[in-house]
Amino acid sequence: MDRVIQKKKWSNKRLMTIAGVTGVVVLVAGSIFFTSGKSKLNVDTERITVSEIKKGPFQEFIPVNGVVMPLTTIYLDAVEGGQVEEKYVEDGAMLKKGDPILKLSNIDEELSLASQESAVFGEQTQMQIAHNNAQQNTVSKLNQMADVDNAFKEAERVYLLDKSLYEQKAIGLQEYQAAKNNYDYQVRRKRLTTQILKQDTALTRQQEQQAQEHYAQMKNALTLMRKKVGSLTLRAPIDGQLTSMDAEVGQNKNKGEHLGQIDAQNGFKVRVDIEEHYLSRIYNGLMGDFVFADKTYKLTIKKVYTQVTNGRFQVDMQFVGAVPKGIRKGQTLQIRLALSDETTALLVPKGGFYQQTGGNWIFKVSEDGKTAYKTDIQIGRQNPDYYEVLQGLKPGDKVITSSYESYGDIQELVLKQ
Repeated sequence: MDRVIQKKKWSNKRLMTIAGVTGVVVLVAGSIFFTSGKSKLNVDTERITVSEIKKGPFQEFIPVNGVVMPLTTIYLDAVEGGQVEEKYVEDGAMLKKGDPILKLSNIDEELSLASQESAVFGEQTQMQIAHNNAQQNTVSKLNQMADVDNAFKEAERVYLLDKSLYEQKAIGLQEYQAAKNNYDYQVRRKRLTTQILKQDTALTRQQEQQAQEHYAQMKNALTLMRKKVGSLTLRAPIDGQLTSMDAEVGQNKNKGEHLGQIDAQNGFKVRVDIEEHYLSRIYNGLMGDFVFADKTYKLTIKKVYTQVTNGRFQVDMQFVGAVPKGIRKGQTLQIRLALSDETTALLVPKGGFYQQTGGNWIFKVSEDGKTAYKTDIQIGRQNPDYYEVLQGLKPGDKVITSSYESYGDIQELVLKQ
């Protein structure tokens, strides 16, 4: 009789399969478990910078460099071109207003001046001749007028006498008519001569006025020409020191070419270069300070040059209060230019952490000092020394401010002594 043989439910093969699957599941689960937790990194405390969060005075400022310059500078350019004929002083000389500096020679300008002078002299001579002729003509007209007036009076006397005699029947009509005709003629003659004399006088006056105006114009032109030739001798426009002189005897200088400058000795200003992205925040009245000979001095912006060159623009700053003794033209000053008033703020020292975090988070040290973990923060204003902390930290907190470049995605640092 046959017997039914029951299969074993847990064969060795099946057990091995289940064990293998279970192992894979455990490995996957472990991997997920361990990778889903916080990643840690051991860090030597000697290789990091730990800073304490403090509350204190904060002012937003930028460090800039300024060059000391004279308060007033007058640039000397060639008004007219020419050859340097003579130099009266050398670069660096102290001058008074009007002192000669150098002389240029320009033959064309000098010939033009001589020609203009001759023309003015000729015009003056012609005016004198015309004036004499006009006077002689006037005298002649006046003599003629005297003759006419005398003839008129004589004709009038005879006419009135003959008229009376005619009315008395003492003379005939023909004699009376002759006297009347002569009188009428003399009346017309006197009227015409008077009119001619008036017109001649008016014309003479008009001609003399025109001649005077033309002569005045020629004299003005002569004055300008003399001024042009006079400008060939360069003179100091103000009291001051001659600097940047660029002229040697025999050199040819073109009209408008720079020859040098005069620096007035009435004080100093500071010309400052600033990066262009600060342009919208810079205006007259902003204050700055610098240290000179162990003393702090203040400056204020008086003029902003908005033209940007090579990513920078310039401002002029003037001293507030005392000017440092011993300061010299061309000296470079390191200035702290304030962009805001001083306030009280929560401060974190500047460090390399900002390059990796952008100020959005920071490693905060635990109270026991053994670990540091990521903490979200918000950074506000900044200056070369500190960032302003708006939220995420409080006074007394300790944070790591050195570079995070080698930390990658690490969430927690284990601090090792």
